[in-house]
Amino acid sequence: MRIVTRPDFDGVVCAMLLRRAEGRDRPLVWAEPGDMQRGLVDVHPGDIVANLPYNANCGLWFDHHFSNTPERPVEGLFEMAPSAAGLVYRYYRHRLGRNYDDLVHQTDRIDSADLTEDEVRHPENYPYVLLSMTISGRELPDESYWNRLVDLLGDHDIDQVMADAEVQARAEQVVAENQAYRDHLERHTQIQGQVAVTDFRELPQTPRGNRFLVYSLYPRTVVQAKIRYNDRDRERVIVSVGHSIFNRNCRVNVGLLLSDYGGGGHRGAGSCSFPREKADTYIPAILKVLVRNAPNDKPE
Repeated sequence: MRIVTRPDFDGVVCAMLLRRAEGRDRPLVWAEPGDMQRGLVDVHPGDIVANLPYNANCGLWFDHHFSNTPERPVEGLFEMAPSAAGLVYRYYRHRLGRNYDDLVHQTDRIDSADLTEDEVRHPENYPYVLLSMTISGRELPDESYWNRLVDLLGDHDIDQVMADAEVQARAEQVVAENQAYRDHLERHTQIQGQVAVTDFRELPQTPRGNRFLVYSLYPRTVVQAKIRYNDRDRERVIVSVGHSIFNRNCRVNVGLLLSDYGGGGHRGAGSCSFPREKADTYIPAILKVLVRNAPNDKPE
């Protein structure tokens, strides 16, 4: 039985909690939601899947994304919640033997973007926020780092984790990237109505940086659409959409919207991936809905 989860902060915390509950020798498999949706992830019978779309082979499933709402009861726990890690923690708390309340609380805040403007502008002053920014699913060689964080978070408090040499080096890199990312945002973002449209496709590599910074730079916008190529396969386009965490007046259900374009997510954030030849059709359609800013929930 393996643990299959997503390489982001929520997924790393899910992996740590599941290993502490089910056994530290459980192999970890890191996967992206789009790959799971397209059937590219080899889920074995009995695997535990967390923070990813459902797969019929799994033995237990934990998720909180609106677009992944199951059609029937499944083993595990699905609920609209701030993080998948919070659901795993509730399910296994009696088997963990250690209190992870603060870690899970911070995971809830980060994954649901419940952050202050100072945390967004100065993440270097907030260890959990900064640590979350060192995790990226865009680099496959980072798998060893994700595994390292699983071990560190399971055994140490946040100050000890941040004192680790590799974590320190990556945190310093994140701070430098964030400074450059502001320039990239200002250069490649246009405002359409109340939508910040950031298009990185002309760049040879998608710049990394603070995903919440755009909301501070453009406070009158209610949502961002970020467009980029998949850096490992530039024949695919990725569109990420997120409600502003400061101007909370976007009425579009993002997960529902993007489920029509091969993706999904939460009400307030999500992404989709599609072949680049569909970009001229899909992107204007997505932006049209966001600019209109009308509720798109399906009737009960």
